[in-house]
Amino acid sequence: MKNNIFIAIEGIDGSGKSTQAKNIAKRLEADGHKVYLTFEPTDMRIGKMIRSILSGKENADEKVIAALFAADRLDHLLHETNGILKKLAEGYTVITDRYYFSSYAYHGAHVDMDWVIDSNRMAAEILKPHVNIFVDVSPEVAMKRINTNRDSVEIYETLDNLKAVQSQYLRAFEKLKNEEHIVAVNGDDSPEKVTESLWEVLQKENLI
Repeated sequence: MKNNIFIAIEGIDGSGKSTQAKNIAKRLEADGHKVYLTFEPTDMRIGKMIRSILSGKENADEKVIAALFAADRLDHLLHETNGILKKLAEGYTVITDRYYFSSYAYHGAHVDMDWVIDSNRMAAEILKPHVNIFVDVSPEVAMKRINTNRDSVEIYETLDNLKAVQSQYLRAFEKLKNEEHIVAVNGDDSPEKVTESLWEVLQKENLI
């Protein structure tokens, strides 16, 4: 069994990051890793509340949404059976589809980013990814994918918001470049090419 690692895959909605997380999980399993694939918001109690808000079924202030994400993330890390720390201790390589940079970008577009970073500081102190991989896609391409592939659209999935979130991702990466390991890949490429790019990142960084 290979040494286990923690990978966060980031990107705006429509970037294809969820597909890439699954593709990389399959490649890692074939390479001898025991893999646990997870996502945020989670499907646990707080995560379900967040999903209800994102779908438009409930309303909440942006600060409340940001705080709920921070709480869900701690639950994601610390849950006694399905937590990331538990899975890493059991020898799994963990891939998460979104982690705290998603909060910095999505909530930083609506509330003070430094506040969002501070509200997630405990999670960052508990566990940082070995690498944060940013699937960098143009908002126009992402929006086209969303409109083509989704039956319903969430509250953040508008072109103007995707543009704002993209810029906030870049701002967060610049702000934390000395504290975090961040690598970007071209998400405008075909899914197959993006998977190869992600795999090359893991090889280049000596993570696999």
